[in-house]
Amino acid sequence: HTPDAIETALKALRPHVMGRIVVVFGAGGDRDRTKRPLMGAAAKAHADVLYVTDDNPRTEDPASIRRAILQACPEAHEVGDRAEAILRAVDTLLPGDALLIAGKGHESGQIVGTDIYPFDDVEQASVAVAALDGVI
Repeated sequence: HTPDAIETALKALRPHVMGRIVVVFGAGGDRDRTKRPLMGAAAKAHADVLYVTDDNPRTEDPASIRRAILQACPEAHEVGDRAEAILRAVDTLLPGDALLIAGKGHESGQIVGTDIYPFDDVEQASVAVAALDGVI
């Protein structure tokens, strides 16, 4: 994803949200490093609560990727573990709020190093809701 994609998604969501927009996002490793602070700036400009997390760090240090994003949005919550970031974001939601989990979309894995680990944003959001509702 790109700064433009984050901005476009958040701007499209805004008219439909009565409360806050909470966004969970990160940037892929081994990709264009110059986009990272721009992504942070786009999220800061168009969302109310930000969680910066790991996307597909690949062979890069995930913490350095997050730091680059956080340069533009230092008030964001930094949660490296993507499942934990989603859980925390879901836990902050109030009536009228909306959550945008950006980046992985249809992907069913997270690339760390040269390995792919099973990971699905939608599944993790469902697990977070169930856990917070005491279902699991």
